Amino acid sequence: MIPLIAITGRPNVGKSTLFNRLVGGRPALVHDTPGLTRDRRYGECDYFGAQMRLVDTGGLDPDAAKEVIGAGIHRQALRAIEEAEAVILVVDGRAGLSAIDHDLARKLRTTGKPIFLAVNKIDHPTNEPLVHEFYPLGLGQPYSISAAHGRGIDPLLEAVSAAVHAKRVDTDDGETGEDVEPLEDLGDDVPDVNAEDAPPEESKQLRVAFVGRPNAGKSSLTNRLLGEERSLVHHVAGTTTDPVDSELVLGERRYTLVDTAGIRRKARIDIDQDIEKLSVTMALSQISRAHTVVLVIDAMLGPAEQDARIAGMVEQAGRALVFALNKSDMLNTDEQKTNLREQMKDTFHFLPWAPTVMLSAQRGDGVDRLMDIVDQVSAQHRHRIQTSQLNRFFAEVIEETPPPLHHGRAIRIHYITQAATRPPTFV
Repeated sequence: MIPLIAITGRPNVGKSTLFNRLVGGRPALVHDTPGLTRDRRYGECDYFGAQMRLVDTGGLDPDAAKEVIGAGIHRQALRAIEEAEAVILVVDGRAGLSAIDHDLARKLRTTGKPIFLAVNKIDHPTNEPLVHEFYPLGLGQPYSISAAHGRGIDPLLEAVSAAVHAKRVDTDDGETGEDVEPLEDLGDDVPDVNAEDAPPEESKQLRVAFVGRPNAGKSSLTNRLLGEERSLVHHVAGTTTDPVDSELVLGERRYTLVDTAGIRRKARIDIDQDIEKLSVTMALSQISRAHTVVLVIDAMLGPAEQDARIAGMVEQAGRALVFALNKSDMLNTDEQKTNLREQMKDTFHFLPWAPTVMLSAQRGDGVDRLMDIVDQVSAQHRHRIQTSQLNRFFAEVIEETPPPLHHGRAIRIHYITQAATRPPTFV
């Protein structure tokens, strides 16, 4: 079994940045607002053939843990530490040593697990003296790193890999190690908050995420498809907070529908609205987890700049995209419909391939057609073209438009092939 390493620390010290640096691929959201990571995020890291699983946790703050949202973050982090074989404690070298760092280090030492102290944000050798402040934590030699720039990562990984391997050898030889204390006392008065215990697994059925601005009708649309009130529907924007997964079967077709919170512009989210900020973060994360994304737009309001931003995120994530113009039944004239189509072309000029479906979630008009279109774009998204067919097409293109000369000589292009699907990628 691949060893699991937990990355932990107080809020906003760079845990997710380090996780992204080590894992690569799909990132965890990084921002200078504390508390954005709520659930555990899992990924794998290969260090010169030594494989490790990493888990990114939310910031541990005993004071924040007394509130509901903070308690969920806190509980998830504790579970990650308990299931890990080793722990990387990340601290902020620029901010200096804090009382929370002291408390976390003291409690982590009682686990009996190998603990590695990573002093982050040491972006330049001239910052090295900042590391000495962290020796009093009693965790041995601190590792100075810059997660943002990749500085000092190799020595840290080498030490973690060696320690985990040595611990496994000791366990195989029958040594049991030190007594381990539970971690619940890292924060007092933590309310009981239910949380998912397992990392998300890739679904074999089509995963469709419904995203968009608040009150566009995402929940109404998923409820119409499901035939039940799976998501709370209300005229007040922002009713949905956590993403809601629901299973849908249409004949032989199976789907996981994900209803997400409305995504506002940053400037319109109050700094104290922690629940909404967390909901938006989780909604954005659903884009990269989905196979196909349905961007729901209020037809009466038309597309806005924020819709274009969301669509850009979908394109950047390489996901299939369908536009759903909800409340289209309220467009009473042909002129209104024509104007809306022109607005869609102007706003999403960079996505001419994405189809648009006009529908009414309340009445059910166009909803069946939406799922047919979702099936079509999903099939195109995972379609694979034979290399021979590609090369015949490519030969015709080169014959019609030869590549430019290089130093007076013709460039010879040997072949083209499809390297991946979702999205189709050619090299």
